[in-house]
Amino acid sequence: MIEFDQVCKRYEGGYEALTNLSFHIPRGEMRFLTGHSGAGKSTLLKLIMVMERASSGQVIVGGRNLSSLPARRIPEVRRDVGVVFQNHQLLFDRTVYDNVALPLIIAGYGHRDIGRRVRAALDKVGLLDKERKNPITLSGGEQQRVGIARAVVNKPALLLADEPTGNLDPQLSAEIMHLFEQFKQVGVTVLIATHDLGLIARMPYRLLTLRNGQLVTRGGDDNVPE
Repeated sequence: MIEFDQVCKRYEGGYEALTNLSFHIPRGEMRFLTGHSGAGKSTLLKLIMVMERASSGQVIVGGRNLSSLPARRIPEVRRDVGVVFQNHQLLFDRTVYDNVALPLIIAGYGHRDIGRRVRAALDKVGLLDKERKNPITLSGGEQQRVGIARAVVNKPALLLADEPTGNLDPQLSAEIMHLFEQFKQVGVTVLIATHDLGLIARMPYRLLTLRNGQLVTRGGDDNVPE
């Protein structure tokens, strides 16, 4: 589902955020992406979302080579990728329902299909009874669930999460991770960037560990030493 082949990302001034990254995440797998602040985690996610382009090497997602993808096809790729952010990025002048519906409206879905998909997503995260609430009235954990519902409402093949439990207590963090596991169980590929090493240690999933832009651990992968 995700393949990096000798990927480098250099910025103006010569700063190299990622150096010769090679790894493969099969479809339907769940992995954690970890490393110190500034290790390159956010840059890696941006390459997958085509918010950035690799300076060299190949980034392949869902069979598409993103390194040579024409700009006009970027929206097509992004429709297959759901993204969950640490700070939720919700619109507080709209209801929970409207926040979750936004990706479908942008994609041009009809009113009836939007209603069905939004309610199914909210039901999945346990917030069906909150659809008319304003997100600002919800707890932090509930706001994160709204963000997850919005990320999966389009039924993406790939779900990315950038520090999704950074502002949550341990119990809520475990609940959010359980949600991600449920999506993995139905075939969604899940990649979670996190600093929460304690939470990672309690879950049976492989790690991608970055240090200064280089991959130092590719848990369970034969090509890189553990």
